[in-house]
Amino acid sequence: MRNIISAIRSGHLPPDRELLALLACTDESTLNFLRDEACEVRHKVFGNGVYIRGLIEFSSYCKNDCLYCGLRRSNRKAERYRLSEEAILACTDAGYELGFRTFVLQGGEDGGFSDERMENLARSIKNAHPDCALTLSLGERPREVYQRLFDAGADRYLLRHETADSDHYSLLHPKELTLENRMRCLCDLKEIGYQVGCGFMVGSPHQKPEHLIKDLRFLYEFRPHMVGIGPFIPHKDTPFGNENPGSIPLTLKLLSIIRLMLPEVLLPATTALGTLSQGGREAGILAGANVIMPNLSPSDVRSKYLLYNNKLATGLEAAEALDALRQSMRAIGYEICTSRGDSPLI
Repeated sequence: MRNIISAIRSGHLPPDRELLALLACTDESTLNFLRDEACEVRHKVFGNGVYIRGLIEFSSYCKNDCLYCGLRRSNRKAERYRLSEEAILACTDAGYELGFRTFVLQGGEDGGFSDERMENLARSIKNAHPDCALTLSLGERPREVYQRLFDAGADRYLLRHETADSDHYSLLHPKELTLENRMRCLCDLKEIGYQVGCGFMVGSPHQKPEHLIKDLRFLYEFRPHMVGIGPFIPHKDTPFGNENPGSIPLTLKLLSIIRLMLPEVLLPATTALGTLSQGGREAGILAGANVIMPNLSPSDVRSKYLLYNNKLATGLEAAEALDALRQSMRAIGYEICTSRGDSPLI
């Protein structure tokens, strides 16, 4: 099994049968070897620094009806809100004072935020904080809109592909959403010049190990600047409300594999990890991740942006607890970095 891990580290993706065997492996010494190799690679590229991104969840409205998401338009119990431009800029100002140099604007695909409104907002943020990176996570848009937002100052774009298997994709999304269009968006973003992030859920309904192999092969070929993965967590008011959550050990294993496969990738330890397991985000860092995204959103809306059940809304995921987060990272041998943390690939 170690030869499979070594092959991935050397830049060669093994055959499917060997990758499947690695995903199924439960041998503790092998898993420790995988984790240690991933951490060694991460240290070689990034040292012991962990980048922080200030997350601003600016709208809980969404026109889509994805079966796994608590913000889906059919969820009548969802608490909807939109932050004003003034509130969003106040979040970035506060984050800047705390030391953040990357801001992530994330929301549902909300028609209340028109393309022009988002373009003006991006320009305002960059004018106020020209030394900061601006990341957008706004879903699927036409190429010309991505170009306008890029020209307005957006540096990065996060768009998780969720699964690289078209049949599986159709089981998670309404029929009007297709994997083909999602991949078109990712290619457009990369061609325009964004630092591009994609990713997938681990343990989503109907997921098979073969689907995860497709995800890994897609990442290997696409070469994104960022990869966001996390365990699936059900939301009680969705069609998947009674499904089991994804596996923490499998998520950590995949983080290590991705680090070996893409040594220079920016790899978050997600809030979902911390939601399912106390110390989950620290475990993600120890598996090879190097990014954490504390929440800069106003405290009164954090509990309303619910993609899944029991999302962390207070504590170390909140920007106000940055000192405690810094201490938690130091306890495992890492230091918070307050630089922009651009991808080494640009």
